[in-house]
Amino acid sequence: MTNGTQQGRRFMSEINVVPLVDVVLVLLVIFMVTAPLLYRGLEIDLPRTTVNTIAPEERVVLTVTKRREIFLDKDAVSMDRLASRLEMLKARSPQVSLYLRADRQVPYGVVVGVMDTVKRAGIERLGMVTEPAAETDHE
Repeated sequence: MTNGTQQGRRFMSEINVVPLVDVVLVLLVIFMVTAPLLYRGLEIDLPRTTVNTIAPEERVVLTVTKRREIFLDKDAVSMDRLASRLEMLKARSPQVSLYLRADRQVPYGVVVGVMDTVKRAGIERLGMVTEPAAETDHE
């Protein structure tokens, strides 16, 4: 008798995914409706101009290698020609930003000399590029 009742019962081994699909579709509709509202600001009608009044900022990287070679972006420059190249850069773009990358092996005097040349060229925006120190790095 027990053998007959066990054969009559069958376990359902399939997962019903219909409720999951319903929930996912509802969430999708909610995100589709609310996403454009998150990025919308005040609605105004801006005037049109033929000239762009905001000039993009020019950024230049000045690199000093451990062999004391100087590169302006990717172009090698001697210390004698650096001043004239920086003055041309300043004349072309008055709001130029310069980022100085110097190898840690370069003597301090060389880096200060390069910084002095940058300041004499009239470039006021000078940033120093560094790497974040690791917690175990104490050099």
